[in-house]
Amino acid sequence: MKSSRSFRFALFALIYFAEGAILSYFTALNGIYLLSFDVSMTQVGLIGLIALIPFVLKIFLGLISDRFNLFHLGHRKPYILIGLLTQFLCLLLVPYIHPGRQFALFAFLAFLLMAGQALYDTSTDGLALDTTSPEEEGTVQGIMVGGRALGVVLISSVIGWVAQHASWTWMFYLLALLTLIPLPLVLLLHESERTAQQRFTWKGFSAFKSSEVIALGILGALYSMIINAANQIVNPFLQQTFQISVSFAGFTTTIWGIGVILGGVLGGIFTDRLGQSRSVVIAILLSLVSILGLSLTPDAMLALVLVLVFGFAFGFYETVYFATSMRVTDLRIAATMFAILMGIANLGTGIGLALSGSMVDWIGFRYTFAFFALLNLLAFPLLSLVFPNRALEKAETH
Repeated sequence: MKSSRSFRFALFALIYFAEGAILSYFTALNGIYLLSFDVSMTQVGLIGLIALIPFVLKIFLGLISDRFNLFHLGHRKPYILIGLLTQFLCLLLVPYIHPGRQFALFAFLAFLLMAGQALYDTSTDGLALDTTSPEEEGTVQGIMVGGRALGVVLISSVIGWVAQHASWTWMFYLLALLTLIPLPLVLLLHESERTAQQRFTWKGFSAFKSSEVIALGILGALYSMIINAANQIVNPFLQQTFQISVSFAGFTTTIWGIGVILGGVLGGIFTDRLGQSRSVVIAILLSLVSILGLSLTPDAMLALVLVLVFGFAFGFYETVYFATSMRVTDLRIAATMFAILMGIANLGTGIGLALSGSMVDWIGFRYTFAFFALLNLLAFPLLSLVFPNRALEKAETH
């Protein structure tokens, strides 16, 4: 396998940057685009739900990647190529479908586009698991988290400008071109034969009986619930409490995104140097302090500093969870097991988003922030199970 350190890092960064570019559209502009065709908000929400379905199906996509060497090109490369090209073709077709008059067709295309993304996402995770040494798990996950966040931060403003000053059609064409950025490196990738430890077997699923894996899944759901629930209400809190402008809200999101990038890249380096258990503790404390600080902040400018710290905690927490998931994953079912652990975290996200919205209506923004900040304390009892050899950090890196 062409797998020099710099080649692999560049490949992972570019694939996740391309993913972040697409996520920037769904985060910032999808609702605006659909509403311009007189689509109802109910339909907008339905499109969002449909677009998430492939990420629930990632478990099965991972299973296919683990089991089948497609066209004798490998277990990862062909699936990454198919996923990227599917996303590329869908983006070229989007402008020619009217969401108002052809809603079902648009919904199917959104599903197909995100299915392509889910396929190359889980296959890239599998590739990382196949090729990364334990000493570099944090660095690799930091590059992935940081690359995706960089794609969101950089591309969201660019595609907004293109949509406003050129057209929606050119915006989708731009996203299609961005999808092709990692393609040259993917084509250069050559997978070697799998070792005995990497060959698929159903026995690999016995790993889920481990208390370590079960506790990690609970930790993943908990952390994801907390950080996504808090993130959802930051700008509404600032708007209602300090009457910030829309442009200031956009600036706040940018500051948060910069924090996520730094948290991913630097957090990955810290994770490899400090060990995963120490890094989790740091991420928990940063999350607790920054979210609790938001509940107490007296003005919007101080909130900006806290948002930066919170963004760092967000990226750091994700990185160390993903890196720890790599450590416990059975390589015989690498992509499948990793996708399951990510799916559990996504379940926590869904619960957190629903809970934070209802809690704001019930007890207000500040108490909601305080509630989710204190939920971080529930992570500490899990650490002794996730890291049974915490006193011996070397045990974490085999």
